Amino acid sequence: MLRDREPFGKIHLPPLGPLPATRYPDARIESLDPRFTARQGNAAIERIATGFHWAEGPVYFPDGGYLLWSDIPNNRILRWLEDDGHVSVFRAPSNHTNGNTRDRQGRLISCEHDSRRVTRTEVDGRISVLVDSYQNKPLNAPNDIVVASDGAIWFTDPGYGIDGPYEGHMAAAELPRNVYRLDCHSGILNVVADDFVRPNGLAFSPDETRLYIVDSGISHGGPAHIRVFDVQDGKLSGGGIFADDFKPGLTDGLRTDAAGNVWCSMGWGNPEEDGVRCYTPEGHLIGKVHLPETCANLCFGGKKGNRLFMTASTSVYALYLNITA
Repeated sequence: MLRDREPFGKIHLPPLGPLPATRYPDARIESLDPRFTARQGNAAIERIATGFHWAEGPVYFPDGGYLLWSDIPNNRILRWLEDDGHVSVFRAPSNHTNGNTRDRQGRLISCEHDSRRVTRTEVDGRISVLVDSYQNKPLNAPNDIVVASDGAIWFTDPGYGIDGPYEGHMAAAELPRNVYRLDCHSGILNVVADDFVRPNGLAFSPDETRLYIVDSGISHGGPAHIRVFDVQDGKLSGGGIFADDFKPGLTDGLRTDAAGNVWCSMGWGNPEEDGVRCYTPEGHLIGKVHLPETCANLCFGGKKGNRLFMTASTSVYALYLNITA
């Protein structure tokens, strides 16, 4: 969000640090149910970085004490150091990378819109292509990604990166908008779900028996909901609606905490709903984190794993919680 313009086109960006009029407990953290115990009373929402075009794909690296995220239109990945708040460019160009995560060896796994592939950044900085096609056809534009405890990589391929030049390039989709599982040991790529309009964010439950997947198809005349699947032997079953109270807005990215609660981004509708929502494993909405911008994605991190990082439009926000991932 931008402040008033000065003469000659100079623009004031929002300040960093606690949001204006912060007072403990922060009223922007809304409890809707006694089960919302994640709230930390003497912690407030902070803006830790700003000045981006569309911030997405946050991932925290505890061994380095830093957060990475994508600034998709600006074709770069940024890095924020927790110790001193320094922001620098981690990679540019980034092939308009969107979603990011870590594998079990602590390597960066990324979804690249422009190159239409999933990559891994090796310890020495080399980039390895993990997958860029299915049945000899190019992927649409991988979007969000998670790595299971067995090393398998699960990702969504809705194709937003080939809808136009802002986040990639214009191209025709040659595959359905699937959800995939890549077995990194065998290299076999399988479709695990093929009935989404625009599959988007995804996250496992703590025990990996459930997989939550966002359908942000409202952007193309479809639904705006989260579905939940049972996971067994690398396959999905079920797929019923977990939460669908987002219209006219939508959710995009999501994560689960140690208690199994589902935290998801919120935006594109009523500005008063911009931010993050928290649902119980049964699908009950119990809390909200209100932000001044549309939120795209989020992750847990920090030195104790109890800090929620939120990529929201032009900025990145952080909030200490009373729960860990």
